Amino acid sequence: MLRQAFLYLSQQSWLRHWMENSPLSQRFTARFVAGQRLEEGIRVLQNLQREKIDATLDFLGENVSTLDEAARSRDNYLKAQAAIRESGLPATVSIKLTQFGLDFSEEACLNNVTQLVEFAKGMNSLVEIDMESSDYTDRTLRIVTSLHKRFGGHVRAVIQAYLFRSEDDIRSLSALGIPVRLCKGAYREPPSVAYPLKSDVDTNYVKLMKLLLDEGSDPAIASHDETILKQARLYARERKISPARFEFQMLYGIRRDLQNQLTGDGYRLRLYVPYGDAWYPYFMRRLAERPANVVFIAKNLLRN
Repeated sequence: MLRQAFLYLSQQSWLRHWMENSPLSQRFTARFVAGQRLEEGIRVLQNLQREKIDATLDFLGENVSTLDEAARSRDNYLKAQAAIRESGLPATVSIKLTQFGLDFSEEACLNNVTQLVEFAKGMNSLVEIDMESSDYTDRTLRIVTSLHKRFGGHVRAVIQAYLFRSEDDIRSLSALGIPVRLCKGAYREPPSVAYPLKSDVDTNYVKLMKLLLDEGSDPAIASHDETILKQARLYARERKISPARFEFQMLYGIRRDLQNQLTGDGYRLRLYVPYGDAWYPYFMRRLAERPANVVFIAKNLLRN
């Protein structure tokens, strides 16, 4: 119930406008968002690298209203990639295709993202293409496949375990050698396309995780679920899958205890580090995924 409430609130434009313009917003977001400026995002990446943690940088934003806005998103990401290269960081960038004009033109979106992937290839990095709601899944995978055919190995697709179709998608992507990041999913979806119960999502996640570890190309296991992380490690040991063949991914600011445990045990870990002022939808989905974060925020507000 609480999860659905936060997902509903994430779509309310009036609340988004008020929250993103509130002088109190930084007190809400500081745990999960690196800051509003690129320099702040790079500073977080540098700090993480000192802890032997890799990162993927995300300039927050989605569902732009014009193709001119999409072009500005592209330019902001090109600046981010240049800053990553200049800093010598082994970081990637994560993008949402609706930020690059997917709502208006699949061709224009592809052209915008092509520039990012070409840049990534030149710095021996990759672009992680986030998955949004199921309305975008087919279009997203078409663009991912097109970019992989042209640039090979420099894009990673995100697949959501709560969708019924995800096993077929993973098999198709793995057959093509396209890397996949597996997550549970954080959008409101009808029961006709997605598992409505958390227990079913968890079961499917583990099934897909094992499939990726067996057949995937440099897969990323994105989860903060301690039980799932234990199962991943156990399965990898049983199958003699080297830690070098996959990585764990987590969100900046969430489950630092597990992050330290994984890096301490020699596993590769990459954190999803967002920055920018369009933080509201991202922030609300983080609360929906883990309502315990509400308690953390409340305690900090009271402390301040």
